[in-house]
Amino acid sequence: MSSWVGVVSRDHVLRGVALGIAQIGHGKKGGLARMHEGDWLVYYSPKASMSATEPLQALTAIGQVVDEEVFQVDEGDFRPWRRRIRYVAEAHDAPIRPLLGALQLTAGPHWGYQLRRGLVEISSADLAVIRDAMVPT
Repeated sequence: MSSWVGVVSRDHVLRGVALGIAQIGHGKKGGLARMHEGDWLVYYSPKASMSATEPLQALTAIGQVVDEEVFQVDEGDFRPWRRRIRYVAEAHDAPIRPLLGALQLTAGPHWGYQLRRGLVEISSADLAVIRDAMVPT
């Protein structure tokens, strides 16, 4: 099992959660194809929306890949690829700043640069820290 952080604005994350799907990298297939059933996906949202000017910098959803299918949908002039995700309903947004010292993902001085790739694999230790921050016990 692997764990991933996908970088998507919060409004798009919320749409995906409502649909029970993941869509990353502007609808490209590549990142989604790297995931497998049982993998965990956490969304990091740098902003609330693509047009927002204020930073959000929060972890905004967490869920698990439910099958091996990567499928394409037709939205007229846009044909994005998606995966089915079972999101943790109890999860809430968690600002990333309080977690910076606890995550291997953010150990370097310019931790945000690696997130520009849109999808980053994380350690199981990082997943545990994130899950603790997002899901009430």
